Amino acid sequence: MSRTRTMAALATSAALACLALVPLAPAAQAAPTAVTDLALATRWAPIHYQDTDSSDYDADYLSKVDFDGEWNTLNNWEAQDDSVARLTGSVYFSVVETGTHWFVTYSFYHPRDWEDFPDPLSLYTHENDMEGVLLTVRKDGSTYGALEAMVTVAHTDFYSYVPAGSPYVSGRENVDGPLQLQTYNGAAHPTTFQEAKGHGIYAKNADHTPDSDGVVYYPSGTAEVPASGTDSFVGYSLVDVFAGGGLWARRANAETFASYGTFRGDNGKDNAANAPWGWDDGNDGGDIPRGFLATDPAYLVAQYFNGEGTFATAYTRNSYR
Repeated sequence: MSRTRTMAALATSAALACLALVPLAPAAQAAPTAVTDLALATRWAPIHYQDTDSSDYDADYLSKVDFDGEWNTLNNWEAQDDSVARLTGSVYFSVVETGTHWFVTYSFYHPRDWEDFPDPLSLYTHENDMEGVLLTVRKDGSTYGALEAMVTVAHTDFYSYVPAGSPYVSGRENVDGPLQLQTYNGAAHPTTFQEAKGHGIYAKNADHTPDSDGVVYYPSGTAEVPASGTDSFVGYSLVDVFAGGGLWARRANAETFASYGTFRGDNGKDNAANAPWGWDDGNDGGDIPRGFLATDPAYLVAQYFNGEGTFATAYTRNSYR
């Protein structure tokens, strides 16, 4: 081999050796797919313990506002017992978010808020009833985040709960107790309890649990009807509040609402039931007005609790606004 060819071969070998020492750039990683609102709401949807009253079991079954095929809420009281088969388990949900958290609201509807005794002065009964819960979920880098707190709606009072391991403690409002979780389909879900007749909602615990009867609703994705007033597994489906033609889209529709956030109703006390943007705690301060649990949950949670750590209150997405 000539001297020239030998030197060229040596130069090529040296160049290849140098390239072998240079680390290759890592392959581009695909950005994680953002979780959908329905997937997030399904992941954290409560296992819901609905108490029932033996004098009229099906009046405590969950259903949709338009369970009778139309949106006229002035006839829902009368239509409630026309066909139990229409009282399919359904729960409304909405999701808003900040840079640090998702806030997921679940709303439970019944055609009647009722009593099993006469109410001639309409002090206790009214047509339509919707109460619910707010979950605060931290964006911790996992697909569905970490559950940190729950606030429930019971008539004109809100109640606060935290799961084990949450850093949250009492703030302006006291923490009312622990939030118990229950495994379903391999994931831990919060547990809720709803009263018969009046339908106030609390965390399920020793003070708030069904007695000898009641229906346990699971977020199976299938809207089912209880077999009776005592049924240990009934599936429910989730209905997006912000769906086209849905509850929020109809907020100014006089067929359904008497005023902003208040359903029309003429049995018992007139116009006495509220949608999430009409819920109000009667004594949590003038800076937390009616509807904030749904429309400005970040502010409400920041006031109700302390110890929440890094906590953004500016919304990156909020369809209530």
